[in-house]
Amino acid sequence: MLLDLNKLHGLREHVERTLAPSAFDPQDPEYRVVGPVELTMDVTKTGDSAFAVAGTAKTRLELNCGRCLDPFELPVDAAFDLHYVPEPAHQSGDGGALGADSGADDDGRELGEDDLTTAFYRDGMLDIIELLREQFQLALPMKPLCSDACRGLCPECGTNRNRTECACAPAWEDPRLAPLKNLLSRSKET
Repeated sequence: MLLDLNKLHGLREHVERTLAPSAFDPQDPEYRVVGPVELTMDVTKTGDSAFAVAGTAKTRLELNCGRCLDPFELPVDAAFDLHYVPEPAHQSGDGGALGADSGADDDGRELGEDDLTTAFYRDGMLDIIELLREQFQLALPMKPLCSDACRGLCPECGTNRNRTECACAPAWEDPRLAPLKNLLSRSKET
């Protein structure tokens, strides 16, 4: 879904849209959009070809738990405040604020706060789906868990320990302690 920045009425425009989950790629490996996406944003022209875009995106994402691998839903209420400028001619990539893959730019200088909130648009069009994908990525937890009390999978048999108990007993012993165990067994023999 594209927003034509050349057709803004005045210097500021308020945008409210509800997007269906089908507007997003269901094959994303990290999450799946399962609820309607409610987007509210203000687009303000700040210069000849610069725009400030601020708003919120609300939805529900389906993730897989990092311990038990079961799917669970995560509510998202992401606020964003970005500065959009035209994409430079030599730039290629996804056109978003997350395009940088290191802490320094091409000139070798460190990225500043403004660099992290600056995104790019192409041909006078703002890609709203890409903007939302970035916000969803930023909202993902480092380790997605269905609950803090998730017991995960048994490392021996693979049983989901949240659903059933298994009879496996952890038999791992630290190999560095084997000489001490031998000393204990010898002392019991004498």
